[in-house]
Amino acid sequence: MIEVRDLHKAFGVVKAVDGVSFMARDGEITGLLGPNGAGKTTTLRMLYTLMTPDRGQVLVDGIDAGVDALAVRRQLGVLPDARGLYKRLTARENIDYFGRLHGLPEDILKARREALIQSLEMGDIGDRRTEGFSQGQRVKTAIARALVHDPRNVILDEPTNGLDVMATRALRQFMQRLREEGRCVLFSSHIMQEVAALCDRIVVIAHGRVVADESPDALREQTGEANLEDAFVKIIGSEEGLAA
Repeated sequence: MIEVRDLHKAFGVVKAVDGVSFMARDGEITGLLGPNGAGKTTTLRMLYTLMTPDRGQVLVDGIDAGVDALAVRRQLGVLPDARGLYKRLTARENIDYFGRLHGLPEDILKARREALIQSLEMGDIGDRRTEGFSQGQRVKTAIARALVHDPRNVILDEPTNGLDVMATRALRQFMQRLREEGRCVLFSSHIMQEVAALCDRIVVIAHGRVVADESPDALREQTGEANLEDAFVKIIGSEEGLAA
């Protein structure tokens, strides 16, 4: 479980995150939505300890990131906005490298690597260098690398960005399997169809603040809109009006 309490982050006079609080629960997929510049990426970077908040707390399975960032990283599997693969290494070598950074014994590392390669349908690219990979192949490799240490909490930043229809479908199915395994899945996306199909709960951020934190059905009911995209636009539109 990931719990965020009153996060603040400013860059000079710009308040990128201004008191964000929410909870992403085990066995659920939580969507993090918001317009460009809303503070989503800054929030995610604080969650996976790439940035330190000016104020507030991030708790992962009860561990305070401000007290023990290394222990939090062990509990997280992260697909960042920059995929960051080592181009001269094969897909298997990229996965192995990160498994060894987590201190996995070689037998466990091999078993987990091969299970992920099978689950993500990477058998045809496992021994190819990642340089020249398609976007879908890069994302699959980055996800396998992020999950090799078997984390209970998974953060995915725009996981289907640039993927074709088949790769997107496969990734959605994989995310649903993570939920079925009882993991906590938090992901950001701009694709409303994807959010509607996957999310148990949606957190909407605007102007660095949480402006909605509900199930998809509750958001539609709250806004009086049958379509989730229309509900999102209405929520953001009302916030823009208040900020003006």
